[in-house]
This record gives sequence, structure tokens and C-alpha cells, in this order.
Amino acid sequence: MPSRRHGIADDLRNQIATGRIKAGERLPSEAQLAAQYVVSTPTLRSALAVLQGEGLVEKIHGKGNFVRHPLRKITYVGGRGTLDTRTAAEAPLRVTVRTTKIRARGHLTALLKVPTSSPLTEFLCLSHQGESPHSLARIYVPRDLVPAALLGELPKYEETAARFAVLRPPSAEVRETVSVRLPTPDEASALRISSALAVLAITRVTADITERVVEAALLVFPGDRADAVFTTHHGIDESGTQG
Repeated sequence: MPSRRHGIADDLRNQIATGRIKAGERLPSEAQLAAQYVVSTPTLRSALAVLQGEGLVEKIHGKGNFVRHPLRKITYVGGRGTLDTRTAAEAPLRVTVRTTKIRARGHLTALLKVPTSSPLTEFLCLSHQGESPHSLARIYVPRDLVPAALLGELPKYEETAARFAVLRPPSAEVRETVSVRLPTPDEASALRISSALAVLAITRVTADITERVVEAALLVFPGDRADAVFTTHHGIDESGTQG
């Protein structure tokens, strides 16, 4: 029942826009809403999926559906691998970081140019604005390049990880691949977004002056929460020709 689904979504959207249902407020249970609108549970869930896809509602497992607080956009600065300090300050982020020792497998061997089973350290960074997940980063570093201090209690590490740059080693090359795609089930769950909401995915590979890959980062931003800006600088040689 597409029209019924959109009618329910329109009504709930209007209640959110007018403040009758406030940001952070829990919606009635799906069973209650289905009874209120006289529809089946699948139809009701389909209507909620529309609002989840628009970023107005988020479903928290075991708790229910909640009206989301508006999430401000941040700007990812290409080539520097950081978040723009102005937009990051406007949308203060709290970052949780989990470190895991792993062995290189599959695509990681190709990204980091290392043999299978090479020791790596994974930094899993999940940023939050308030209580809502904002963005996700998986950062991989050859284990011999990770200072011991980074594997213990890190009083200043969250500030660094908030910019999605772990080690910031001197680099000769930063290669970034940008794509827009649907999230994986794990990404949708971690970010509490609809599987139909596109994400901005950035794969960043950093190499040093010896061409050794020192870091590979897989960054995921829901499409409604981030912009990416890449700036090209053209040099001029002595003859006045641009290069």
C-alpha cells in the first residue's frame, strides 16, 4: 500500500516538523502506531523506513524508534585526511576508539602492500554527536609502526582520532578513492541508518618517502552528514607555464 505508507510518513513528518513530536522523543511502539493508523505492521514499518531514510527517525535495537536530533554536516578535507576544524567545532564529536591486533587478509594485503598474515593494528573509530553515531573509520597500520603508547591508555588519542588521523607520519603520497554506495549491514547497524541511505565512502592510503604504505583508512560518512572538498594547486614554472 504505497499511498498508505506515504500518508503515514507525511503525518509523522509533519508532527516532527511542527514540534508535536520532539527531537529525542521515542515514538509509540510499532504495534501502537499500526493500530492508530489501521494498517498492518509491515506497512507501518515501511512508512518508518521512509523517515529513517530521510534521517528524521532512527531505530535503536531493543529500545524502539526515536526522533533524531538534527545532525550538522562536517567537511572532510581531501589530501590532508582530516575534518575541517570549523565544521567539526560546529558539530562537536565524541569519539570511541577500539584497537585490535589482526593479521592482513584479503583487500588489506593489497591496500597496505604486505604479505598475507602480516601483523597489523586496527583502530576502529566511531564518532558521535550527542548520542547519535555520526561517522565511522577503520584505520589499519603495520604493527611495527605503531608507537607502544598508542596501544595503552591514550589521554589525547581521542582528539587525534576525531580527525581520523592516527599517526600523522611524514608522507610522500596520500591517495584517496571516493565513492557513493549503500552501507553494508554492519555499517548501517553501527551508524543506525537505513540500509537505503547512501554513504560517502573514502579509502585513504598513505605512503612514506620510501613508498612504503604506512596507513590505510576506510572512512564512512552517511550522505546527509558530510561533504568532501578536494583542492588542486597548480604550480607555475620559471617560463610561466602552468604544470
